[in-house]
Order: sequence, then C-alpha cells, then structure tokens
Amino acid sequence: MIHFEVHPDISQAKTISTDFYLLPESFKKAKDNIFAKCWHLIGDTDLVKEDGWITPVNLLENYLDESLILSRDKQGKLHCLSNVCTHRGNLIVEKPCRGNDIRCKYHGRRFNLTGKFLSMPEFKEVKNFPTEADDLTNLPLHQWGKLLFTSLNPHNDPQPFFKEMMERVSWMPMNEFVFRPDLSKDYYMDAHWALYCENFLEGFHIPFVHAGLNSVIDYGNYHVELFKYSILQLGIAKEGELVFDLPTTSKDFGKRIGGYYFWIFPNMMFNFYPWGLSVNIVRPITLKKTKVSFLSYVWDESKLRQGAGGDLHKVELEDEDIVENVQKGIRSRFYSHGRYSVTREMGTHHFHRLIAKFMNND
Repeated sequence: MIHFEVHPDISQAKTISTDFYLLPESFKKAKDNIFAKCWHLIGDTDLVKEDGWITPVNLLENYLDESLILSRDKQGKLHCLSNVCTHRGNLIVEKPCRGNDIRCKYHGRRFNLTGKFLSMPEFKEVKNFPTEADDLTNLPLHQWGKLLFTSLNPHNDPQPFFKEMMERVSWMPMNEFVFRPDLSKDYYMDAHWALYCENFLEGFHIPFVHAGLNSVIDYGNYHVELFKYSILQLGIAKEGELVFDLPTTSKDFGKRIGGYYFWIFPNMMFNFYPWGLSVNIVRPITLKKTKVSFLSYVWDESKLRQGAGGDLHKVELEDEDIVENVQKGIRSRFYSHGRYSVTREMGTHHFHRLIAKFMNND
C-alpha cells in the first residue's frame, strides 16, 4: 500500500511523489478516499425552479459517475436523491420533468418528491415491507445563492469547505448572478487532474506563462491565504485596471482587488471578477485525461472582457499547454520530487498535504 508523505514545514518539504499521478491504483483510490468524501457542485436552482420539478444529474461522469436527482417538493424544499430505484436498480429519471411523485418505469415503484417510498404493485405478500431501505437515499444538500452542492458522505459538514469563501464575498448578490451558457465552455486536457489544480494554486507562474494577465495583476502584491479545505488567492490589480467597488464592510476594503480566486478541495475553483463569477470544475476522466468545465455567472455585463477576468479562454489555453508539458515530464525516470518556493507555493504545498491526508486516511 502506497503511503504519501509531504512535510508540514514547506521549507523542508518535497512535492508529493509522482506515484500519485502515474499509478492506476492511486487514481482509483482517490475516487473513494478523496472525491467520495468531499463536496461537489451539482448545478443551480434554475434546474428546479418550480415546485414539482425533478431533474437528473450525473455526479462526476466517467469517474464517480453517480446518478442523482434534484427535486423541489410541493412545499418548495429542495432535495438531492439517489436516482436508482430500490427495487431492481433501474435509473428512474431520464430527463427533467414535473410531477406529483417519482415513478420507476420498470415495475411501477413510486416515491414522493422527498424520496419516501409510496407504493409498489404485486408486493402485498412481501413480509416486513416497506422499510427505510425502500426509500430513495437522501444526500446532503448545501445551497449558496443559486449554487447547489452535495456530497456522497451523508455526514459531511459543508462549513470547513465553504465558510471562508461565503464570508469573504458575503456582500455579493449571489442570487442575482445569471448563468450564461454562451460564455461557458468545456476544455479537455491530456494531463492528470491534480496537475491542473496545483497549477491554479500558485501565482508563481503568472509572469512566465500569462503575459496578458501579468500586465493587469500586481504580481509583487499577490496574496495567498490558507484554510482547512480551501485556499484564497487575492489578485491585486495594477493602478488604472478594473477592480471591485468594495463596501466598507469588506475585509478587503481599500485594496485594489481585481480577482478573488477561491479553490475548494479537491477540484473546484470559484473565480470572482467585477463582472461576476467563473466556476471551474476539474473532472477526472482517466489517469492522463481531464475535463475542465468553465461555468460563467454574470453579475455586471458592462464589465465583461476587462481586467483580470477579461480573457479567460486565452489564460486557459496557456495553462493547458504548461500542464500537459508537466504531465510528460513527470514520467521521466529522473524525476520523483521537487521542492517548494516558501513565498510563492504555499497553496500547492497545502494541496499536496491534503492529498496525502485523504489518501492515507489520516
């Protein structure tokens, strides 16, 4: 069994072993040890706008690949349920629809919109039936503005993951953010999912990789804050560049903030710009292939294409190029570990520490 070690003192630490990126057993183990234990974005309230709506969602297709249902009951309460019938395992909901209950088309088993078993034909003779095992599994649901999150761990507390982000930008009208499919895009990359995340978690590469972004960001004042399961990078803008109009109640009032870059372990990025929010979801496909979904929520359209969030497509292609090169390089027999910049790579070090903790079941 592989045991991962990353020293807590960044000045002494080596980067996590390349075994994490290269071994199929590590990729498989991360599914249960990391992803099944954390929170994931599954959509927003627009998927179930009205009472009685039920919408199927697939949690991390091709990896966790868990089929779920978002439902809004007749009292307006939201639920996240398993989409697997408790009779014979049929997938129940195939497309968004509206109704008074949830019915499996295979043998007619019915559930209410909260997942509670209602009825089943030809089951009068079955003893000790129904029980709680015949209800659809309810998963925890965390809502922030329009955004909806769930976890496969039924006892997962969202606060250690989201608290700092929610408090830091609490002044933003999250319920007013509008999802824009025309500004959203999926990218496919020939690299391990974690390599993409660790690249995101340090601004060290900005002057070398992102000339355009570097022209608007004050690299000398780039700031990183570490939390239990999240990291914040503050993009301080240069004089004259687009910045947030911060309220006096903001912790950052008086600073020239061009972008708030929040990362939530293990694979979610929330990039706040004066125009709105770009959510990046990093989805593992194989050991060497990753899908990154950019989801754009617009707050102030007049500020689009300006400042640090002005050309996300260009920045993404630059990141992909460097990360795919790293994927090729870590296969070398001459590389197994690197070292961290104490002043610039705190985020990547924290990420590697969390990977080791979850992979080792510490």
